[in-house]
Amino acid sequence: MRVTMQKLDPYINVDPGTMNPFEHGEVFVTDDGGETDLDLGHYERFIDENLTKLSNATTGSIYSSVIAMERQGEYLGKTVQVIPHVTNEIKNRISSLVSDDVDVVITEIGGTVGDIEILPYLEAIRQVRLDVGRGNVCYIHVTLVPFIGPTGEQKTKPTQHSVTELRSRGVQPDAIVCRSESPISDELKRKISSLCDVDVSAVVNAADADSIYEIPLVLHDEGLDGVVCEILRLNVPDPDLTDWKWLNQRMEMAQRNVRIGLIGKYVTLQDAYLSVVEALNHAGIHHGASVEIEWIQAESVEGLMVDSLLRDLDGIVIPGGFGERGIEGKINAATYSRENGIPCLGLCLGLQVMTIDYARNVLGLANAHSSEFDPRTPWPVIDLMESQRSITDKGGTMRLGACLAKLRPGTKVAEVYAAEVVSERHRHRYEFNPKLRGRFEGTDFVVAGESPDGLLVEFIELDGHPWWVGTQAHPEFTSRPDRPAPLFCGLVKAALDRKEIGMVAQAADEVSTELDVGSAPKQAEAVADASSAAHR
Repeated sequence: MRVTMQKLDPYINVDPGTMNPFEHGEVFVTDDGGETDLDLGHYERFIDENLTKLSNATTGSIYSSVIAMERQGEYLGKTVQVIPHVTNEIKNRISSLVSDDVDVVITEIGGTVGDIEILPYLEAIRQVRLDVGRGNVCYIHVTLVPFIGPTGEQKTKPTQHSVTELRSRGVQPDAIVCRSESPISDELKRKISSLCDVDVSAVVNAADADSIYEIPLVLHDEGLDGVVCEILRLNVPDPDLTDWKWLNQRMEMAQRNVRIGLIGKYVTLQDAYLSVVEALNHAGIHHGASVEIEWIQAESVEGLMVDSLLRDLDGIVIPGGFGERGIEGKINAATYSRENGIPCLGLCLGLQVMTIDYARNVLGLANAHSSEFDPRTPWPVIDLMESQRSITDKGGTMRLGACLAKLRPGTKVAEVYAAEVVSERHRHRYEFNPKLRGRFEGTDFVVAGESPDGLLVEFIELDGHPWWVGTQAHPEFTSRPDRPAPLFCGLVKAALDRKEIGMVAQAADEVSTELDVGSAPKQAEAVADASSAAHR
């Protein structure tokens, strides 16, 4: 089946683009430059389809459209009301995804049943079934079945109340997905079925799993896909879940592990780096390794703390972000990884701090900085482009969405991409300053990729370093469980190599201390055995 997905968010912001990551997690960017809810990242990773701006709508954007149409006279002077004008616009957002290339549109309404903000959405989807026909709509309601520790019971009351509230708005769920800490019993399913007027086969349990990528297998075992196809009268064969099973088996069979430090500003809310985490996991699956993420607050990577925080890491990621807080810590992390041979991947702002580090500490450009953080720096190695300076609207200066880049042959970046031209998504305002690019030429700082017109630096790397690579883009947004982002694959491979070399050296040291100094042949044989064991 050809499927597309959509998220309707009840909050009044026009989009998540200007929201604090502590409020809402990461902003996921689509190919066409939409700044969207992070759930769209999960949608793309699971259905492997590139979504668009149309796949995310908020109350703010819906009301903006309604008010704009009223100002333009499109309502012919009528009183503008929630019903029908707002609900019609919600329905328009849903139907905008309908095309000859799509069999099924899955629309998620965020929030909680009973919230004031969600009422227009419930009314809109009630009307959708009337508009398109009963057999063309399936309502799936996700509820919580909590576990009450002292009594040792799983309680169905929240589900009962939620369904009652939903039905009072004219929506009867066709299926109920019960989220729970542990599996629920058949008896509990029958109770929910009886009290909520839903077939017992349509009461589905999604208990906590070790990995989010187990969930398609869990829901299939629970029969949700069969229930939905029956309700929508879809005559389809049984699904082929071979790839999903292989993916989960590969995760379970991982024999190696690496510690990757993520140097971030918002590490107390890990959803702020959701796609980065998933991209690291995808690369780990590809290499048959599990990735352990060390969450490191950027502000703490200063002074005497730098060595103690970073020395035991196998690799480092410096992700994107906005604002001055933590910038010096990110620069210190770039310096430490460069000087100590620790594989490092810089994403967006990460490329910028790597550039600042090199300018200051290798090229000797004292006080080099980004003009975003120090407008008076004598060496603005990161700066706004001339065309952006007169734009006052923050959104207007952003480079958003997919952009092409030409890769320099023979570089590590070109090797992992195995291509001459690539496309990655962007979300940033400041660029590598082309006026100072000449300062970097002829050094081991390599511009590994640039925009097709040659004006913008897109990728950098350090010649002779195991993996010190930065990109102005966000390759994490296009990473898939079975097709990981190449730069993340390169980082994890370099981290694994570094760890194995360290294990060989450690094993050799331990062997050498146990042998007599005069027994050279025996010592060489033992070191070789240790090396082989460490490699395995």
